[in-house]
Amino acid sequence: MIACRWIICGLLVVGAVSAQAPGEAEKRPAGPVSYYREVRRIFQQNCQGCHQPARAMGGYVMTDYANLLKAGDTGNPAVVPGHPEKSELIHQIRLEAGKALMPKNREALKPDEFALIERWIREGAKDDTPKLAQDTISDKNPPVYKLPPLITALDFSPDGKLLAVSGYHEVLLHKADGTGIVGRLIGLAERVQALAFSPDGKSLAVVGGSPGRFGEVQVWEVERRKLRFSVSVTYDTLYGVSWSPDGSKIAFGCADNTLRAIDSGTGKQVLFQGAHSDWVLGTVFSRDGAHLVSTSRDMSMKLTEVATQRFVDNITSITPGRLKGGLQTVDLRPGQPETKVKGVDGADKIYDEVVVGGSDGTPRLYKIHRVKQRTIGDDDNKVRDYAPMPGRLNAVRFNKSGTLFAAGSSSDGTGELRLYNVADGKIMAKVENTTPIFAVAFHPEGKTVAFAGFDGKIRLVDVTSGKITQEFLAVELAK
Repeated sequence: MIACRWIICGLLVVGAVSAQAPGEAEKRPAGPVSYYREVRRIFQQNCQGCHQPARAMGGYVMTDYANLLKAGDTGNPAVVPGHPEKSELIHQIRLEAGKALMPKNREALKPDEFALIERWIREGAKDDTPKLAQDTISDKNPPVYKLPPLITALDFSPDGKLLAVSGYHEVLLHKADGTGIVGRLIGLAERVQALAFSPDGKSLAVVGGSPGRFGEVQVWEVERRKLRFSVSVTYDTLYGVSWSPDGSKIAFGCADNTLRAIDSGTGKQVLFQGAHSDWVLGTVFSRDGAHLVSTSRDMSMKLTEVATQRFVDNITSITPGRLKGGLQTVDLRPGQPETKVKGVDGADKIYDEVVVGGSDGTPRLYKIHRVKQRTIGDDDNKVRDYAPMPGRLNAVRFNKSGTLFAAGSSSDGTGELRLYNVADGKIMAKVENTTPIFAVAFHPEGKTVAFAGFDGKIRLVDVTSGKITQEFLAVELAK
């Protein structure tokens, strides 16, 4: 059984650091090759996205030692201890004439990675996984909770029928009214940091990872509850997932200080931006999909041109001390007329606004495109500040019309939800002294907002009255 009150890596714990890629700084220690410390890492980074219980391509699963030794659809044993020449795995990953059969549609393993796997098999392919570290979670062996999971992410489906909720190793699909779970999407990542339905509601993008080992992007087919693909990215957890308006791209932030985007059909990386100097925690596309907005622990919000992958400008002020603390969450204001403005480069832009929040607790509204030349000390893109919330602002979301936004914060073991009127800043509703809040979501109809956080409960709030109308646990606890 799993006690699942785990902490959000890097967001709630001060001083966490991202892992250095294995093998970059140190020479491999002498002695036999370790499956748990060395070989498993290569499989996680390159193979398990297609060979896991949720997506066993070729009839082969690589997420646990026992299945590694079995045969896939070829009928040949994948790993024959002591005999790499008889092992189908070696045949599949061997580089011949500049190409390898596996990983499919990806670069071949590096020569030193291949040599490590081959040597491990030659040495007997021993399993040195510590008993306490053995992880057998799958759709046939789902997580069992002694304690409610800390909830980091929520999203309603565009048709308003489902509410996706983050769990441990999984996403829980609830009926939107809180009357029951209708699906459990169980993947590799221990921690789910962010999730988002595609614009058409047919797919769900999930990002997270296993800290210090790998980050993962999962894309699920919602109706069939099937994993369409999984992509391993970097050596640490991923954050802040968002879809482009046409559903063709998925953006996310990384603990290696980069902003990235992949093709939603193939998983191929289509954007890489390295202008941030700390973890990238939030992303959102402009309404026309031409630009990406990203927020970071480096106290900046940046604008990137999607087609060229070019960093355009800081949306926020660059004056030291103007912003206090990192920026964690961002959302694009919908429902606005497509007004054109002329940017400083002379080109016409669609006027877009975003709300942003972070460690100082103050929500701020910004226009994403600069229309005046930057001057020292200016914060010209800022439209307005809103009344600060107690503690750290962890989540902001607009309603469908863009007239309201919900904000959730945490401070000293408590949390607060607020609904702000975008135009005049008036606080329309407030829920105080609740659990620390890490996720908020508006129902598409706009009458209900959901929030959740540390205590593992989802609460539904009536937008008009500000009253909690429903409260339920993310998952049933073991008795």
